[in-house]
Amino acid sequence: MAPQIEIVEVSPRDGLQNHPTLLPTRDKVQLVLKAVAAGARRIEAVSFVNPKAVPQMADAEAVLQGLKDEADLPAQGVRLIGLVLNRRGFDRAAVAGVDEVNFVVVASETFNQRNQGASIDQTLAQIAEVVPLAAQAGLGMGVTIAAAFGCPFEGEVDEAQVGRLAAELASFGVAEIAIADTIGVGDPAAVVRRVGIVRAAAPAARLRCHFHNTRNTGLANAYAAWTTGVEVLDASLGGIGGCPFAPAATGNIPTEDTLYMFSRMGIATGYDLHYAIDAARWLGERLGEAALPGMLGRAGVFPPSSPGERRGAKICVAGHLEDAGSGRTP
Repeated sequence: MAPQIEIVEVSPRDGLQNHPTLLPTRDKVQLVLKAVAAGARRIEAVSFVNPKAVPQMADAEAVLQGLKDEADLPAQGVRLIGLVLNRRGFDRAAVAGVDEVNFVVVASETFNQRNQGASIDQTLAQIAEVVPLAAQAGLGMGVTIAAAFGCPFEGEVDEAQVGRLAAELASFGVAEIAIADTIGVGDPAAVVRRVGIVRAAAPAARLRCHFHNTRNTGLANAYAAWTTGVEVLDASLGGIGGCPFAPAATGNIPTEDTLYMFSRMGIATGYDLHYAIDAARWLGERLGEAALPGMLGRAGVFPPSSPGERRGAKICVAGHLEDAGSGRTP
């Protein structure tokens, strides 16, 4: 089987949460469905946070209901993820019907207080409480260690702190741990070191990485993570995104650019790159932006192909060749 990497699509949540344009619920539903059409099978679709603090995410329940009304996503193998910051958010997510929850703890005390209104220890206590509840509810659960490479308030983040948090999460039985460069200050060497530290601290956990492209190192960091054996990366269509509580925050690594890099390397993602580019362009139109940060929407693929060739093209899906027009709608 060809080498593979799993790409979790986060544009509906991380992508939109910091954008000045508030998309209507129907457009958020369509964004998720376009990501599915492009090949996404894990999508961070919503977050269950205080709507006064993050109004872009105030309609989480309505988005999930709209998706249930529009498509049978479980039948397509699609899993919807809801981000939560506390027990209250988890309870909302469980009732709303997500497939997975992604809890967050920040690696710096100041940022955790700003982001979640709680100390790191208080957040860890809530995670420990929620892990068995998620299992009882049949929900997948991961935890993101945010600001694992640097904090906008405290500066450098000690690698040992990231390892301590990973060890705590492992002791709770967390199955997937994500290392997030929330403000885009990481570099490939730092990625390799932190992945090694987290792997040593939580050897049973599946590792996931979440990179922002604030300083144009996001794709280099994604490649570095791949070389260490990381199996899961987050990305956002068009490269939109950012944390509302981090000054000067900018977008995630663009899904389509990430797909292009891995496809050129012969690494399967399960996505149709052309469909991803189309989805990113549609998103730019809905947000009122002529061009989003992603480069593929402007440069196109290489070698170039005409729309007619595109529809009949063969794409690599999890190591197998499959017709681009089979069962997916634009």
